[in-house]
Amino acid sequence: MRLFIAIELPDNLKMALGRLRIDIPGARWVPAEQIHLTLAFLGEVEEASVELLTKELAQIHAPGFDLCFSGTGCFPNRSRPRVLWIGLESEPHLQALVSKVREAVLASEIPQEERPFSPHITLARIRLSPSREFDTFLEQNKKLKLLPFLVREFTLFQSRLTPRGAVHIPLRNFSLASAGVSSER
Repeated sequence: MRLFIAIELPDNLKMALGRLRIDIPGARWVPAEQIHLTLAFLGEVEEASVELLTKELAQIHAPGFDLCFSGTGCFPNRSRPRVLWIGLESEPHLQALVSKVREAVLASEIPQEERPFSPHITLARIRLSPSREFDTFLEQNKKLKLLPFLVREFTLFQSRLTPRGAVHIPLRNFSLASAGVSSER
């Protein structure tokens, strides 16, 4: 099964981010209900490994923390954008959580991406060269500020690929308040 670990955003923030959509040629916007902050993308994982991964993730001790948005941008660069995102201000508790999640994945013997964590939330995937609308969006939102939100848990998701796009299915939540406390979905 195809898995990733992420922080779900509150519904009010998902809706606020969904309202940022404008008509950008070649942009495929993430549906508002699926907007999230990926901590680790695992890809295809054998079902037998999921139980061990769940046990390792449940052992993570980490406090809840606030996250603040810090403007928009794109990957890999503005002349050849592929991903349109909203950034997050650097937060030591977030970086620590990502490190602990990566340790749990490693302890589960599941291969993972090696690239450094860059805190962002994907808003859209871009398939064409940048347009005037794309440049306008970045300029209008480069200093975008939304209310901070309190992160209380993270979630293990399954991602099912369908002809209409990926469907994200929450498998289990893990509380940041105390280790070992989790809830099945």
